[in-house]
Formats: sequence, structure tokens, C-alpha cells
Amino acid sequence: MLRGARAVLILLVVLAAACSTDQQLAPTHTTATTTAQTGSSTTATTTTTAGSTTVVETATTTTLPPLQGVQFDEAASGFNDPVFVTIAPGSSDLFVVEQGGTIKIVRNGQILDQPFLDIHGLVTSAGNEQGLLGLAFDPNYPNDPRVFVDYTNTSGNTTVASYRVVDGVADPSSATVLLAVKQPASNHNGGMVVFGPDGYLYIGLGDGGAAGDKFGNGQNTDTPLAAILRIDVSGPAGYTIPPGNPFTGGAPEIWEFGLRNPWRFSFDHGLLYIGDVGQDHYEEVDVSPADQGGLDFGWPITEGLHCYKPSRGCDTTGITMPVIEYSHTEGCSITGGYVYRGAAIPELDGTYFYADYCSGWIRSFHYVDGAATDEQQWKDSIGNVTSFGLDADGELLVVTRGGTIYRMVPVR
Repeated sequence: MLRGARAVLILLVVLAAACSTDQQLAPTHTTATTTAQTGSSTTATTTTTAGSTTVVETATTTTLPPLQGVQFDEAASGFNDPVFVTIAPGSSDLFVVEQGGTIKIVRNGQILDQPFLDIHGLVTSAGNEQGLLGLAFDPNYPNDPRVFVDYTNTSGNTTVASYRVVDGVADPSSATVLLAVKQPASNHNGGMVVFGPDGYLYIGLGDGGAAGDKFGNGQNTDTPLAAILRIDVSGPAGYTIPPGNPFTGGAPEIWEFGLRNPWRFSFDHGLLYIGDVGQDHYEEVDVSPADQGGLDFGWPITEGLHCYKPSRGCDTTGITMPVIEYSHTEGCSITGGYVYRGAAIPELDGTYFYADYCSGWIRSFHYVDGAATDEQQWKDSIGNVTSFGLDADGELLVVTRGGTIYRMVPVR
């Protein structure tokens, strides 16, 4: 087969030379001549003849060995109560959020001496769910050198603030408080901040804490609690309400509501995935179109796929039910994650990963036609998983309370 390919190539060269006196008689054309398989590499050779010039182009693609499973290798360690990890646009450094009020930089697996931000004096972490909880870089970073954080202040109230980055670190004196929300209890503070595909900042807030929606916020759109908010921070100061937010009165920042404690949410290919912590019996993952605001995820009418308190009534009309739930016989508190889009494990492209904080297992599913499919458990226990993250290559990171961050890698 390779011998025949050479003959075709020689013939093309002769024809090109014969026509070299009249370029109009030699149109550009492409002829595929050979495809050879060698071990785990596929080599494709294409011959292109244009006028009197013959160019041979070769492209090689690698066929990976079969996937046997995954393992979780240590990416960095030595943190104090880490609760989140992310990257800055255009950087391979990891930025690790410590609950006590510090953000540290990891470069080439090593923690830098100088923190990215230290606001421990502004933060209370007296309760297990309080502290510095979220971090997001402006999508136009570093042209717009701002970062946004979510923390509970010394009064226990949620604060969302922006800082300007100067010489690679956030300037503590540049703080601009964008949002301040009174918290009636110390738990259910949410804390995730992330920019959506529309360029707006999304903020997760729990129902105000205690238990059983004690303060009646779950179905109340007059309060920003128990909701995911959407605001426009593109202006020079403060924020505005983006067009399309569903509630013009009450709390116009609300995008979606009916959430008990959205502990980590993420966007992927036009969808929003939310891990919502349950009450006594069920944990859930909610999935919705990213561009569809006003959805009600049911709390406290529902917990998971079930009526929370049937004696209170259980009209589920208009409620967006979760795509997956698990009971407290399997765990106690969900940690939402990300859809995998990395290059190291193409077999898992489109797979959403999540974990349970108490049991420490890591599971996944595919979301197809409105339903969870291909459910898998990848790790029986890795520790108390506080969050997930993605590195600069889109590979999945796992954050554990014990101070170690792991990277998921293939076993082949």
C-alpha cells in the first residue's frame, strides 16, 4: 500500500511539471494517500498539489490504551481547612481558599510564602460553615485585575467584596463591598461565587440556617437567602441587576430559589449544576438550563425527590425536581463539583463529579435528555471533601478538609 502511494506521488509531480507553463491548467486539489497504524499512534499523510509545488503533510494522533479506572494523586498539601481551589485566566497557578481567611498560591506543587490575600481579621469562622468560602477571578482578568470573594464577617453576615490585584497579589486596601446579607444563624451560608457564561457574577446563599427552614426563606423571593443570585459587576463600582433577572420586586438579584444550602455549583455547556445540601434524609443535585431564571428547586416543600413535611402540604406544581438524590444511609452532606472536560481522560468527557463530605466517596453521572445516566462510584473514601476544582488543563481537583488537594488521573 505504501509502494502504491509513492507511485501516485511521482505521477502528481510529473503532471505538475508538465503543466508548469500554464498555471490556470493546474487547479489546487487534495489527495489522501496513506493511513498507517503503528502501536498506539495513527499517522495520516495528505499530499496537496498546487501549481508546480507538491507538499506532503503528516499529522499524528495517539490512540490511548484502554481506561482501567482513575486514581487521585496528591497535587498539593499543607493547607489549613481548605474549602475551594481555582485558577486565574491565563495562569497555571492554583489559588487555594482557606476557611480562616487566607488565599494561598500553589506554583509547581509548592505553596508560595506570600499569600494571595489575607483577610483573616475580617472573617469569622466560629461556626463550621462560616469563614472565607468563595473566590472568582474577573473573566477579563488580567485586563480587569479584580477578584471577588464571599465570606462571613465578624458579625456572621455574608459579605461579597472585590479586590484589585497588584503585582500578582490582591491588595487588601482595595476592597469594595458589593453585597452584605444578614445571616440569622451561623450555618447554611452557601458561599460559592462564579462567573457564568453570560459574564455575570453568580452567588450562592443558603436559607439562613438553623434547621427545617426555620426562618421561612426557602420560598420567599423577598429575601436573597435560599437562592442563587445573578448580578452585573462590569461597572466601575457596585453592581447592577442584569436584564432578564426574573424578579423585579423583592430581591431582584435572585436568579433561582428554593435551595437549602447550595454547596458548590458550576456551569457547563449551557447547563447549571447545583449540589444542594439536604436536611435529615436526602441530598440532591439539581440541573437547569443556564439561561433560564426563576426556577424553584422546592425547599422546604421538597427534600430531594420527596415531600419534606407532608403535613405542611406538598404541592410540587412548578418545582424543578433534582436529577439525582442519595439518602443519609449513604452520606450526610453533598459537595457539588464539575463536569469533566480535560484531555487526559477523554472517555469521561461530559461526566459530572460530586462527593459526600461525611462518607468521602466520589461519584459521577452523565446528564442526558433531562436525566442522570451512567452513574459511577470512583472512590470509596478520600476524606472530607469540601470542594472540587479544575486546573489549567481542565483536569479535576479534589479539595479535602485535612489539607490535601488531589488531582484525578487515569489508570491505563
